[in-house]
Amino acid sequence: MTTERLYYGDPHLTAFSARVLSCERGKRGWETVLDRTAFYPEGGGQPCDLGTLGGAAVTDVRERDGVIVHTCAAPLEPGSEAAGEIDRARRDDLTEQHSGEHIVSGIIHRKYGYENVGFHMGADFVTIDLSGELTEAQLRGVEDEANRAVRADLPIRAFFADEAQLASLPYRSKKALTGPVRLVEIPGIDRCACCGTHAERTGEIGLIRLFSAVRFRGGVRVELLCGRRCLAYLNGIYEQNRAVSNLLSAKPLETAAAAERTARELADAKYRLTRLEDSVFAQKAEALRGAGDVLLFEEGLSPDGVRRLAAAVVETCGGRAAVFSPDGHGCRYAVGRRGGDLRAFAAAMNAALRGRGGGKPDFVQGSAEATADEVRAFFGANGG
Repeated sequence: MTTERLYYGDPHLTAFSARVLSCERGKRGWETVLDRTAFYPEGGGQPCDLGTLGGAAVTDVRERDGVIVHTCAAPLEPGSEAAGEIDRARRDDLTEQHSGEHIVSGIIHRKYGYENVGFHMGADFVTIDLSGELTEAQLRGVEDEANRAVRADLPIRAFFADEAQLASLPYRSKKALTGPVRLVEIPGIDRCACCGTHAERTGEIGLIRLFSAVRFRGGVRVELLCGRRCLAYLNGIYEQNRAVSNLLSAKPLETAAAAERTARELADAKYRLTRLEDSVFAQKAEALRGAGDVLLFEEGLSPDGVRRLAAAVVETCGGRAAVFSPDGHGCRYAVGRRGGDLRAFAAAMNAALRGRGGGKPDFVQGSAEATADEVRAFFGANGG
C-alpha cells in the first residue's frame, strides 16, 4: 500500500479531501493514514507540512515504507472522508527555501564542481554543506547569479525518470539511484533528484541572500534565506540598524564607522578609569598598612576592580584582605593573604554566604548571594 501524493501534482494545493484508511493511537498522538494526501512528510532536508485533518491539528507527518502517516491531535473514523487543510504560510515558506537552495546548489556545482553533501531547513536559516570552499567574492558572485535566475522567472519542472532516461540525463544526487526517480529541473541552472515541494517558476522565490560560508568538514557550510523569510530577516536588520543609527547619530550606511569610533572612545575611557582606580586603590592600601585582617565594602566595582583593590591591600595590611562589592543580587568578592592558604576558609565562606568561586591558595575571587550584614557576621565569627 502506498499513499497518493497530491503535492507532486500541485505544490500550491493546500485544501483537499481524502478517505481515512486507518487511525491508531501512537506515542505522540493519533497516527492516521489516508488514501491520498497533500501533506508533505519530513524528508530530504525539508520539514513536514502542518495544518488540520478532519478538524484535528496535524502535528507531524512521516513516511513509512511508502505510506504517509499523519500524527493528529484527535482520532478520525476509519472509512470516513476527512477534509485536509495545509498551513499555507508554512508550505509557501518551505517551498521558497527549497527552490532557492536548488538554484544556489546548482550554480555552485556548475561553476566549481562542489557537491551538496548536506542540507537542512532550520527555523532561522537554511544551511547547505558543500564539498569545497568558497571565498567571500565567490559567495557574492553565486548570490548575484542566483538572483538573476529568480528575475528570469524560469520554469521549474518536476518529473519522474526511468532507468533508461536516468542513464542519459546528468543530474545531482547525494547517492546512486535507480528509476523511477523524481527529478527537479531548472533550465540552465540545475537538475537534481529531489522529493520536496518546489515553486513552479523561479520568480515565485522572490529573493535569495547568502549570509555566510564557514569551514565545515573539509568544505563549507553556507547559510542562506529565500523569499519572504529573507525579506522579513532583512527588514529586521534594517530596523536594528535604524535604531543604532539614531543612537550613534550616524547615517544608516555609516553606523559601522560610528560604532568603531565609539568603541575606541569607550576603550580609552575604561583605560583612564582603571588608572584612576589604581591610584585610589593605592591610597586605600597605604592607609591600611599594618592593619592586619581587613574587610572592605566598595559599591560599583567590576570583578577586575574588586580583584585589583584586594591585591593592593594584601600587599600592605599584613593580614587577610577581603573586598566585597554589592551589585544588587549579592556581592562580588576577592580575598587574599600574602603567602597564606585560603582554601579551607574559602570553602567555608562560600558555603555560609551562598557563594562560588576559586583561584590560587593565597587569593580567591567569586560572587556570593549574601547581604552585606551576612558577610560582616561571617567575618566577625572568623577573624574579623
